[in-house]
Amino acid sequence: MREIVFDTETTGFGVEEHRIVEIGCVEIINRLPTGRTFHKYLNPERDIDFGATKVHGITNEKVASAPFFRDIAHDLLDFFSDAPLVAHNAEFDYSFMNMELQRMGLPPLANPMVDTLVIARQKLPGQRHNLDSLCKFYSIDLSARTFHGALLDAQLLADVYVELQGGLQAGFDLETNTSTAAGKVLEGALESNLAKLGTTTRSVQATPDEIEAHKAFLQKFVPNSKWLQEN
Repeated sequence: MREIVFDTETTGFGVEEHRIVEIGCVEIINRLPTGRTFHKYLNPERDIDFGATKVHGITNEKVASAPFFRDIAHDLLDFFSDAPLVAHNAEFDYSFMNMELQRMGLPPLANPMVDTLVIARQKLPGQRHNLDSLCKFYSIDLSARTFHGALLDAQLLADVYVELQGGLQAGFDLETNTSTAAGKVLEGALESNLAKLGTTTRSVQATPDEIEAHKAFLQKFVPNSKWLQEN
């Protein structure tokens, strides 16, 4: 299943008066990042509130020569395609996106909305649910996050989203070296094994080489994975 995890940074909070200054998107398929991203700084055609700059570090000077939203809108929508869009407090990001589209005379987003804030509140009652707190809860590395940034936050949120959905090992028990849902979790890596077995439901025993290949895959595409840190 293809999904897009995305985040926006804005000039302020009021959707009627403020604009998007940065958007970052990360493509994931079957809970794994593909390496495809979409990232743009945008000229908001208005000044950025000082309070907003303190949060994301983006100044008026930094985006003075950046493209306008209308210049990148069609490329962004092509990247989205019809995939569900995953965001933290998604109503905020959707409202700013839809306002920008409305200014262009385009219809609002029709993509299914997945709000990780709602999921986190349901799965982790009693915990703090901002992105920093969720990253700390799942032992996801935050060392690169000195400011909020749309692409970095989307990448971190992709890791959090995977953990909220059960992690990369959902249905894949590495301690017993067996998989009852390998087609869902590591479909590409185990496809040839399943084909030889002639079934997609029979348990497949992972060899030491396959486990090492899995580690290498995580190190390349999900370097903040909790599984890597624990092993």
